[in-house]
Amino acid sequence: MDVRPSGIHHVTAIASDPQANADFYRNALGMRLVKRTVNFDAPQTYHLYYGDRAGNPGTVMTFFPWPDAPRGRRGAGQATVTSFAVPEGSLGWWARHLSALGVEADRPAERIEEDVLTLRDPDGLVIELVASAGTHDTDPWDGGAVPVEHAVRGIRSVTLTEHDADRTAEMLGGRLGFEPVAEDGPRHRFRTGAGTEGVGTLVDVVADPRAERGLVAAGTVHHVAYRAPDGPTQEAWRGALAADGVDVTEVRDRSYFTSVYFHEPGGVLLEIATDGPGFDYDEPLLRLGRALRLPPWLEPRREEIERNLPELAVPEEGA
Repeated sequence: MDVRPSGIHHVTAIASDPQANADFYRNALGMRLVKRTVNFDAPQTYHLYYGDRAGNPGTVMTFFPWPDAPRGRRGAGQATVTSFAVPEGSLGWWARHLSALGVEADRPAERIEEDVLTLRDPDGLVIELVASAGTHDTDPWDGGAVPVEHAVRGIRSVTLTEHDADRTAEMLGGRLGFEPVAEDGPRHRFRTGAGTEGVGTLVDVVADPRAERGLVAAGTVHHVAYRAPDGPTQEAWRGALAADGVDVTEVRDRSYFTSVYFHEPGGVLLEIATDGPGFDYDEPLLRLGRALRLPPWLEPRREEIERNLPELAVPEEGA
């Protein structure tokens, strides 16, 4: 079986207050709101997408903000950390920027020869900024609160916390084509495919047999999506996973990509998402994220959906 995603497509998490969420990712992290839509399976809540200028695969963090959501619990069977790549030498600027906004961050630390700054979003989701000199084939957003020379380049990696890391490592290496590249105590690092570089190509698996089981709610990651270049490749990967006995969903239309979902052995929900058609599928690139977009099958319910969604004020930014 040759399932070799070229990297992370996006990471999706749960939030509570949509306004606090948008303010943080736009102003504190300087990301562009590239799509304002709803959860297609539960349209009473928003689905907010943040990324680089065009929301290129590998740069996108998305949220389902449920205003009354309880706080979740980070633990085993979850993606417990999302790491963003920022330019090498920029962590000092980021520390000052976050401090000025009242965002607490740990002192920079070194891990596997990388400098890392750890912080939390308004719901407690753990975010890392990793100073990276690697390849960043993205288009950093220069119309927001962070100067482009310091801007987030994309998702560097995710960290999976597992009771039994061996089973997860077996799926990553045996079924998904990842390759082990480094170890640091209980942390095992894998890279997607042979020789791939750039954003979203790393995943860390941390073994913690004593960790409490994670609870997915506000402040936790819901799923991690990996990239397929197109629909036929995605369908081939889906068939290969099913042939290996993995319980994988049918292909689901998400308007801006199509998706299949499955769980890795430790319980983390994974997705394989196509690169296209992309976020300018239903609105011009220069106006991404400025209006509520709905898929065709929900458009007849627009008035009802808009009436039930909380207000979300997002000032227009440069483009």
